[in-house]
Amino acid sequence: MKYRRLGATDLDVSEVGFGVWTVSTNWWGKIEEADGIRLLQRAHDIGVSYFDTADAYGEGYGEEILAKALRDRRNDIVIGTKFGYDFYNHVREGHQERPQNFTPEFIRLACERSLKRLGTDYIDLYQIHNPRVDAIEKDDLFDTLDQLVREGKVRHHGVAVGPDIGWYEEGEASIQDRHARAMQIIYSILEQEPAKRWFSMAEKEQTGFLTRVPHASGLLDGTYSKDTVFDPEDHRSHRKREWLTEGLKKLAALDFLTEELGSTIGQIAIKFALAGPMVATVLPNITNTPQLEEFAAASDTEDIPAELLDRVKDLYDENFLVEEAQPSTAG
Repeated sequence: MKYRRLGATDLDVSEVGFGVWTVSTNWWGKIEEADGIRLLQRAHDIGVSYFDTADAYGEGYGEEILAKALRDRRNDIVIGTKFGYDFYNHVREGHQERPQNFTPEFIRLACERSLKRLGTDYIDLYQIHNPRVDAIEKDDLFDTLDQLVREGKVRHHGVAVGPDIGWYEEGEASIQDRHARAMQIIYSILEQEPAKRWFSMAEKEQTGFLTRVPHASGLLDGTYSKDTVFDPEDHRSHRKREWLTEGLKKLAALDFLTEELGSTIGQIAIKFALAGPMVATVLPNITNTPQLEEFAAASDTEDIPAELLDRVKDLYDENFLVEEAQPSTAG
């Protein structure tokens, strides 16, 4: 495993991190607690040092399970967690977003609760969870975060933009107006925008990126076929079938990568994300030990040559040579 400095912070993180959402929610299939704990501990054993969670994952469970697995290894790991969703006062319905609260009082409440669940007295990276522009414009939000840093409860704060792809305005405001030292984004071979437009801004401001979903919700990890069926609780089951059909066509246009590189498509997807300017760590969706070991090993695989990176970027601009389906005219 290789390690990188996260932007202008003093945090060194593993190139492949662990997104705790997979072992604390049912979005990627149910994982029993004992299995989740073993997976987190195995990740640490093979060199993963950055673990990313949020207070909203499983209504606190995403922080609790991390503590259960790695509390005795606290000094060896970097913990990122998030705040902003008020699950204390609002029940979530399905996959809908909960109301957000970014008042100073709520931020302090959320921070104290997270510290307790994590079993620690400091958070390495405290991220604003999916804020809209109006939240990023709140001076008291950032004043509160700066105060938490001065108090030693938080080492650094940043922004996680989302929840899905897009959110260009929020990312631009976070980097250029708030000079964020860290920003979590979606970036993959199949989802290159709007990250590409943030790269030059980030280099200027020295904003470090944490990228998630490098496998485009599983399209690039080698597990899908046209016959794939998702569990009803899996968030991918809510997407239109065309998403999978078109995604597999795009994947076929990338066969040259596995032909020319001695890596799996899952590893290549991670290396592509790591090639992005200011990217420090990549957070693949990890649900079992074989996946963990394959993805973690990507850090030590060969870099993608510049000419192949350019070819991938050109293909993206051409929609991977896939013609978009035309709407039916049948009556």
